[in-house]
Amino acid sequence: MTSPLQILTGSIPAVTGTLQTVRPDQQEPKYSPRQVMIAILALSIGGFAVGVTEFAIMGLNAAAAEDLGITEAQGGLLVTFYAAGVVIGAPILSLMGAKRERKHYALFLLGLFTFAHLFSYFAPSFEALLLGRFLSGLPHGAFFASAALMAAHMAGPTKRARAIAVVLSGIAIANLAGVPFVTWAGLEFGWRIMFLITAVLAVITMVAVTLWAPKVYPPEGSSVRGELKGLLNQQLWVGVLLAVVGFSGMFAIYSYISYIAMDVTGLTAGAIPIVVFFYGLGNVVGNFAGGYWSDKSVLGTVMAGTVTVAVSMALFGAFAHIPVLMITFLLLIGVAAGALGPSVQTHLLDCAPRAPQLAASFQHSAFNSANAIGAIMGAVVIEAEFGLRAPAYAGAITASLGVLICGYAIWLAKRSAYRV
Repeated sequence: MTSPLQILTGSIPAVTGTLQTVRPDQQEPKYSPRQVMIAILALSIGGFAVGVTEFAIMGLNAAAAEDLGITEAQGGLLVTFYAAGVVIGAPILSLMGAKRERKHYALFLLGLFTFAHLFSYFAPSFEALLLGRFLSGLPHGAFFASAALMAAHMAGPTKRARAIAVVLSGIAIANLAGVPFVTWAGLEFGWRIMFLITAVLAVITMVAVTLWAPKVYPPEGSSVRGELKGLLNQQLWVGVLLAVVGFSGMFAIYSYISYIAMDVTGLTAGAIPIVVFFYGLGNVVGNFAGGYWSDKSVLGTVMAGTVTVAVSMALFGAFAHIPVLMITFLLLIGVAAGALGPSVQTHLLDCAPRAPQLAASFQHSAFNSANAIGAIMGAVVIEAEFGLRAPAYAGAITASLGVLICGYAIWLAKRSAYRV
């Protein structure tokens, strides 16, 4: 296992094995290891802020609903409207940034993100708050697209997946530490403080990026038309489908983990944070491991992660009544899902070299679509009275479909004479 410092400084040898092969004239960028480390860590703070706002609201829904005088179902719209903003905003704002210098465009997106959270903090009504959540989600995908492209450029072609993993680690670390802290702060000092904390994190990111991130220009000839033409690539859409299917099974379990832990495993409500902690820990470990192995073989890492998710979900369902085994398999699901983050992101970039900004944003649209699909899938099998183990089995079947899609993606790559 490698440390983030090793990943950033490039002290580990890496070999390219990705769809987009490195040409002899493609030289490593002229940045010092320290410069790369500081710049990518600055971008990861933004990822941490996004992770906080995306997931902390789930733990504060009840408090928000009580304060606003709305039902719990209406409170769930605070999650839905954010996800809708991500799905809609990712392609639109990414296209707008196709010709723009990456650093300044990332700062613009962070500014929009900050404004939306301050708007949410002061929102006078539930309807205004829904608008604030929608606006908050708009820059999500485009920011990660810009950040991933900046990180990949700075790290160079043989270490780009590991650099992307560090940017994405902000979300994983937010789930592990940031979300529990912000949830506690929201319950202690008022649920709206979540928006203020997130806005402050975004401002810190803006300052750090301004001071330490270099300017990164898009490839010569980049244009909105070129990005749109890049969408004609079949491999890109297979990759997007793979992302949706690969992540949806995970959400089928995660959306109902508290019910499974209490009603099937027999744990108390007080043990739920421990259960969630192990999943978050798996995400962090898997994220960095996925970045490292993706620099050796992108689709090989995707295949390994998808197979592990499928097997672990089936075993999770079978042994959910045994606490130690339930947590063990949940940890493995977290590791595999974490590894899929940087590997799928890198694969999408490889699939559309003429549409990098748009392709990089698609993972986040796919991730949020998978969130909704997984939650609905879990609800359907539970409502059909198949029991609380059923979401795990449904997720295993979905992940198995992901294995087939990944196999097809590998076949397409080999047919195109790319290394996988």
